[in-house]
Amino acid sequence: MRFTVEELKKATDAKLDGSRDGSFEISTDTRTIKKGDIYLPLKGANFDGENFCSKALDAGAVGCFCTKDNNLDGICLKVSDTLSAYLKIASYARQKYNPIVVAITGSSGKTTTKEMVYSILSEKFKAHKTYSNHNNEIGFCQTVLSMPEDTEVLIVEMGMRGFGEIELICKYALPDYAIITNAGSAHIGRLGSLDNIAKAKCEVTKYLKNMLIANDNNRIRKFADFDGEKIFYSIDSVKILEKRSGYSKFVYKEKVYELNVDGDYNIENSLSAIELAYKLGMSYDEIKRGLASYHPIEKRWEVQNIKGMSVINDSYNANPESMKASVSTFLELYENPVVVLGDMGELGDDEAEFHRQVGEYLGEKFKGKKILFLTVGKLSKYICDELLKYGFDVKHFDNNIETSRYILDNLHEGITIFLKASRAMKFEEIIENLKN
Repeated sequence: MRFTVEELKKATDAKLDGSRDGSFEISTDTRTIKKGDIYLPLKGANFDGENFCSKALDAGAVGCFCTKDNNLDGICLKVSDTLSAYLKIASYARQKYNPIVVAITGSSGKTTTKEMVYSILSEKFKAHKTYSNHNNEIGFCQTVLSMPEDTEVLIVEMGMRGFGEIELICKYALPDYAIITNAGSAHIGRLGSLDNIAKAKCEVTKYLKNMLIANDNNRIRKFADFDGEKIFYSIDSVKILEKRSGYSKFVYKEKVYELNVDGDYNIENSLSAIELAYKLGMSYDEIKRGLASYHPIEKRWEVQNIKGMSVINDSYNANPESMKASVSTFLELYENPVVVLGDMGELGDDEAEFHRQVGEYLGEKFKGKKILFLTVGKLSKYICDELLKYGFDVKHFDNNIETSRYILDNLHEGITIFLKASRAMKFEEIIENLKN
């Protein structure tokens, strides 16, 4: 997306030194900057991009944003804060091209929901979405500034690690519609309580224009301070017709839909996308076709065949709710199962209890079934100890190498292995070890 110098000055209230005709793209990275770009340096706890302005100009930039006086050649747009300037530019573009903006947040399922929304809306609209899980304020700016100028619907995923973050993004995104997938225990170590998590997620309503679509959760209902239209959805409103590996068929509000993924939680995530699509005037055939074309992204139920064993990698992230749901789905659908569970991060002072509860839940739900569980890491030992009480075959390991060696030495062709943990556990190492 390109801007004139005057547009950038207007958007950011910058003090301009020098000028130039034409239009320019914004770059925040000197490693990928192109000739003719304007460099916008960002700052973090351990770096200051403003120290690389001269490098950006040497690489072909025609100017840069700055917070202090300098003697560099080229255009200089002086602002008090470069991140604020970046957000203002994104907001300027959002309002200039004026797509319908959909904000998506939640403790889990927000990336999956974003992909489902995109898959459906693309049947009717020119849609643009947040890349991968780049869902903070910088990712928001990147999403807006990378959208084609004829974008009709902009789908913005919004992550959260503390109070005020979602509200900040919404201040500049000005969403027309918002989806809250749930408000569970992810990041409870930072926010302290489930109520606080729900409050932080409900910040998405602060600048919301038209409608909130949210999981039917008592805390969301309590803290969603929004006077506009609200729709609450739940798996309880669904009649499931068929469930098998990689496929779900269900009825929602007297209409039949299909998904090329399994899991009740995936069905529930799809309900928000269906509701949004109807509100945007899409037909049943368009919605059904778009939902059927959805496929999960990397590290979400990736299936690989390794040495005759099927390995399903769902280690993109993990919290107690998603671990209970995904493991339950796996055990309901697959024969000869082996479940590999790792630590879940950011659960605060009660992290041991949250892990114990996962073990208790799985133990109670699947007691009497023949299942091998492998647990990896310090915290997953609490899952292990609980499962042992229910008589399961459980082996505990300190690291991925020990786990990989056990699998290679003791397991056989024809089994299906399911991997679930927080990203910090790096379970992709297990897959590489099994291959090599």
